[in-house]
Amino acid sequence: MAIKEGDFIKLSYSGSVGDNIFDTTDEVEAKTAGIHSPNAIYGPVTICVGQKHVILGLDEEIVGKDTGSKGTVIVTPEKAFGERDPKKIQSFPKNQFKEKPVRGMTVKIDEQGEGTVVDVIGTKVVVDFNPPLAGQTLTYKYAIEEMVEDPLEQLKGLVRLYAGRDMEIIMDNNKAVVTLPPGINYDRRWLLWRGRIIHEGFGLISGISEITFVETYKRPEKKET
Repeated sequence: MAIKEGDFIKLSYSGSVGDNIFDTTDEVEAKTAGIHSPNAIYGPVTICVGQKHVILGLDEEIVGKDTGSKGTVIVTPEKAFGERDPKKIQSFPKNQFKEKPVRGMTVKIDEQGEGTVVDVIGTKVVVDFNPPLAGQTLTYKYAIEEMVEDPLEQLKGLVRLYAGRDMEIIMDNNKAVVTLPPGINYDRRWLLWRGRIIHEGFGLISGISEITFVETYKRPEKKET
């Protein structure tokens, strides 16, 4: 059966610029490429096709393919991170930064968002707000592992995709209960994407009538003296 927009699938992929891999779902490949993160979750990702859960050029490539398909797609900048915009390279006074700015440092400026320091000239700091891969043509190797039809597994996929972690989720009569890790409300990523998980949970997954988030704290045990 051909995959269509709105289908949930498990997808493995590796993205590269030339011979340099910058993103992969394969942990061994990540270690070999020198981009391994101990906090990342590796293995196939669950996505909803057509929702830009992956880069646009790869998302479009998947439509019409069959489960088990493997392939390679070349993604031009307009369907990746866009062209580089010279207007997004700006300079700021050095004394505006709390930490000493150095080349390659990621900084956040309130109005412009996050950028990368590309140069420090005297009392001026030059910051590039273009995505690091803007203007680049990317190559993606991918494998469509399987369809994901269970609403519980679909919701788990959305949580991992946006929260960057797995959570305990149970489904009872179309009602989903998500057990939150203690202290997650201090996680900036969770605060940013929690609403998106709820929105897409109802919009993309049929059969979910309610989503409840549960956060439980236990009193620490006293150490014996």
